[in-house]
Amino acid sequence: MLYVPGDKPRALEKVRSLPVDGIIIDLEDAVAPEAKENARQCIAEALSADYGARELILRVSAVDCAPDFVLAERLPIHGVLIPKVDSPAMVRAASARTRHPIWCMIETPLGVLRAGDIAAASDRLAGFVAGTNDLTKELRARHVPDRTPLLTSLSLMLLAARAHGLAALDGVHLGLDDLAGFEASCRQGVELGFDGKTLVHPSTIDIANRVFGPSAEEVAKAREIVAAWDQARAEGKGVARIGGAMVEQLHVNEALRVIAMAEAIEAPPRNGQGDRAR
Repeated sequence: MLYVPGDKPRALEKVRSLPVDGIIIDLEDAVAPEAKENARQCIAEALSADYGARELILRVSAVDCAPDFVLAERLPIHGVLIPKVDSPAMVRAASARTRHPIWCMIETPLGVLRAGDIAAASDRLAGFVAGTNDLTKELRARHVPDRTPLLTSLSLMLLAARAHGLAALDGVHLGLDDLAGFEASCRQGVELGFDGKTLVHPSTIDIANRVFGPSAEEVAKAREIVAAWDQARAEGKGVARIGGAMVEQLHVNEALRVIAMAEAIEAPPRNGQGDRAR
């Protein structure tokens, strides 16, 4: 999911041709206070165009920024991202301001510690986005390649998200010229359990798609698991065997998830317009 500044019309147009799953149209950090009204006009004009199958999320300036929410209610978007969420009350306040699904930036120590309560605050909640830059600053930690200072916080976010059926997106990687480091960060995100990566530059899209998307080998294995399970069930068996390994329902559920992801990636563009988002 790629961040795009709301006051950059050319960037808002260009992203329509990029192979991303979603776009976070940013009215918070990426837009100076004096430029926000112009950004709102740019966003309204840009979103009159077709963005294909891409998910459109508006990151508002703050949970109490009324003009941003007024704009959100006029837009054909799929969600509103609230920055610096650190309490269930903030989720409820956002719910009162918008009809859209709500995403929460978890980027403060209090937000991490209250992640479970935040996740349970509303049935309109769609997911968490890790705000790793702000969190690193708040922790007085250091930006190190293996992100050791953040692992506890990232795991707590994921536990809360999974316990309440929410999506979870990993934070951004600042080193735009460090593509090897970016790929390592993506692989760590996959290993931790994140659903995807938030990006700040188009040059990183292909790596994120490759790392977070299932490989051909993983898809083939998933199909093999489902086929073996179907055969076992047809024979009245409760388990199946593949290469000496036992296959149970939990393995089948994960295989079906992988297959569904692969099919979504390969699906044609919505309305036949634009490149297919992942």
